[in-house]
Amino acid sequence: MHAENPAPDLPPFSLDVQALDLGSGTKSVGLELIETESREPLAGQEAAQIWAASFPALAAKEHYAVDFFSHLDRVREFCTAHKIDFREASGRCLVISEPSVEILQQLIARFERETFGFRAGAATQSEDPILEGELSKRGLDAYEGAYRRYTFCAICEASEGWVTVLSETLWPGEIIRRVRPALQPFDVYIAQPQ
Repeated sequence: MHAENPAPDLPPFSLDVQALDLGSGTKSVGLELIETESREPLAGQEAAQIWAASFPALAAKEHYAVDFFSHLDRVREFCTAHKIDFREASGRCLVISEPSVEILQQLIARFERETFGFRAGAATQSEDPILEGELSKRGLDAYEGAYRRYTFCAICEASEGWVTVLSETLWPGEIIRRVRPALQPFDVYIAQPQ
């Protein structure tokens, strides 16, 4: 009788990266961060660390910014208490330009139940009153009309383990190529489901 070889141990976390069909010509990719075995969304400190490493890797060498458009009093208080620079824009939008990985981790951990945005590209170096005004009025739906001016705009729903990337140039394979080195310390299996 031969003993069966045990299945190789899978990493505890998985990042699934796949093209999405949002219709209306919108080009998008979904990133889902899950616990490998349970297939449940990964949340909490471990998720915050992984997302915080992923976002700057996605931006590569480009400038980036984080956008908040709701619960601004709490975001403002948190940033002030933690000495995080921010800019108030167009009434109901708060922009944090190029936060470090450590600051991103703090923001994601603290506001994981909030939906917030992340955008990258040369256009983040200056104010974008049109986009920021639309974020104040329509929330992250504003990215649909603006993402072509950026390398990408991302809608982050960290507590759901989900990020939607809107981009003309980033497809699943390129996203995987960019984030793989940043995620190596976290033992994350990166897959492109069919």
